[in-house]
Formats: sequence, structure tokens, C-alpha cells
Amino acid sequence: MIQLPKRSFTRWLKAGAVSLLMTLLLVGWGAAHSNLAAIALPQGNAITDGRAILRYALPISNKPVRQLQTLLEDLSTPLRISRTSLNAINPKLSQMERILNTKQKELLASVPADRQAAAGLLITQLEMGINAMRSAVEENNKAALWEKRSELLDMVGQLEELMVAQFPYEVPEEYSNLPQLKGRATISIKTDKGDMVAVVDGYNAPVTAGNFVDLVQRGFYDGLKFTRAEDFYVLQIGDPPGPEDGFIDPKTKQERKIPLEVMVQGDKAPTYGITLEDAGRYLDQPVLPFSAFGALGMAHPDSDPNGGSSQFFFFLFEPELTPAGLNLLDGRYSIFGYVVEGKEVLEKLKAGDAIQSMKVISGLENLVEP
Repeated sequence: MIQLPKRSFTRWLKAGAVSLLMTLLLVGWGAAHSNLAAIALPQGNAITDGRAILRYALPISNKPVRQLQTLLEDLSTPLRISRTSLNAINPKLSQMERILNTKQKELLASVPADRQAAAGLLITQLEMGINAMRSAVEENNKAALWEKRSELLDMVGQLEELMVAQFPYEVPEEYSNLPQLKGRATISIKTDKGDMVAVVDGYNAPVTAGNFVDLVQRGFYDGLKFTRAEDFYVLQIGDPPGPEDGFIDPKTKQERKIPLEVMVQGDKAPTYGITLEDAGRYLDQPVLPFSAFGALGMAHPDSDPNGGSSQFFFFLFEPELTPAGLNLLDGRYSIFGYVVEGKEVLEKLKAGDAIQSMKVISGLENLVEP
């Protein structure tokens, strides 16, 4: 069975110390000294919601829609503070209205012509949703505000997805023998302890996501048991019966191996075959980080980052292991999606429990077989 690193705060500290030391060596003490505190401590607040990460991970550059998304996500702060007047939300609602009213052409400019009617309908629905939120503020109805915020964020996400005209880069030819997901897919997961839904992201991990969706389509995971369960760390599954550690391709009679695949913020295509640490990119941030409960990561042997096959893990958020900007797993393991519904089921599952079935419920048209 492929093993992930054991939980270790000491190991995390060592990893952080190595990153800091290498930064000092590479850029020089004088240049690094002014930023020492920023390097030594986690940067900012990690986004811990898988849906939000997936929205930001879309390969688009439309500024107004990102402003809408940020304004909606920022509403969580006043909604969580019990003593804050809900009237504090109104200025952000006004900002959103201005964007929708004055920047509609800019919003639609990023949408292909054949999708603009659908985008226009979403903009109208967003305007109506903002009016509904104003009514909820007047009624001091926090529950309605939370619900409507979630609905509007889903609409913004749909609008952003309409802006992705085509797959943004070419996967290296050496991986053309592997399935690839040129977009996203939604997966339903039935387990002994309840049901979940995950979104798999081929924009940022096309080979890893393609391998996974292909195995789901084959029914590979149906009936398999979780082989490892550690509270606040991981749930691992995908080890088939018998001596093999991964999926044996019936065509080649060999275990299908997939490379480590990490999309870094600011890059145009993923880095393949090497950890960010080994590449000397100690402080670079993956587009899909291990900072959300329910992240899906591909397992591989410690000694071989390109030895992944079928075993994957659900990551269970632990702040010790997932500070913003520095942790054990980012850049060392491929993330290819997030659980977006039924995350509470992950807290119930233990080693020996099973996945009863997995099914692709949308996005199968994005799977490109070799």
C-alpha cells in the first residue's frame, strides 16, 4: 500500500526551516532580511472552502467578475460576527449592483458569442438576488442572507465557467498515452456512511483528473475499502485486491503510472514529474492548495513522485499541516478536486468502510481517452 507522510508538526517545522534557509541562501541575507517575518510565518489567510478555490482556479482574467466574487465571499465576515449590524452589508451590495449595471459589457466581453444569452440571464438573476439580499437585511434575516449568498456565488461560478472558451494549454506529448480531463467533471460518491459530491478539476490537473475520471467510469473504486484513516489528516483508498498497488491497464497489462502534476499560480501550464521543493520553488503557491477540508489528492510512494496510479486520499483539514504558504503536502502531491457536498460524511468514515459506487454525473464529455 502506498503511504503518505506521517503527521508531524516537527517535520512541518523542519520543512519551513529548510524553505527559509534556502531562500536566504538564494537571495542573500540582505535582500531577505526585510521580508524575514513574512517568510517565516504563513502568508495571509488560506481559502479553506473548496468551492471558492475552484472558482479562483478557473483560467479566466475578467476583472469585474472576480470583483463580484470577492465582494460576495467577503460577506462571510459580517455574517459571522453576531454583534455586527447587518446594515454593514448594504455598501457591498451597492458595489455589486454598480458592477452589474456599469460593467455589463466587460462581463460579457469574455463570454463566447454562443454563450452570451446564458450569461445575460445569469446577470439578471444576480441583480434579482442582490435585491433579495437587501430585503433580508431589512428583515434582519441572517439565515436568508447566508442562503442567498451561497446561491449568488454559485451563479458567479457559472458565469465564470461560461468565460472559459477552450482548454488553455497543451499537455506534454509524453503523457498522450494517458486519459486527460480537458475541463471539469462532477462525481457522486456513495459510501457506507453517506453520500458526497466532488468536483474534479482538469483545468489545473488534466492528467491526474483524467486518470481518476477514467477509473470512475470503469467502476474501479466500486466496493473498495478505505485502507487508511487518520483523524484530521487523510482518508486513503484505491488499493485494489491482490499484490498490485494500482490499476493494471487491460491493454498493456502494466500498472498505469501518472506523473506528479502541480499548477503553480502565475504559470501557464502545470509542472510535471518533479516536486516544487526539488525544483527549487520553495515558496511558490499551487493553484489547488491543501487548505480545504475534502481536497482530493493523488497518493504516490515517498521515493517516486511519478509512481501514482489509482490510490488517492481525501484530505482532512488540519491547520498544523495547512498554513497559508507553507505545509507538508503542497507541491509534493497532486490535488485534482474537492468535495463540495456531504463533507460531514468524511468525518464518519474509518478504515474498513467502503465506497459503494462512484458515478460521473456531469462533465464526462471533457474526458479525452488516449
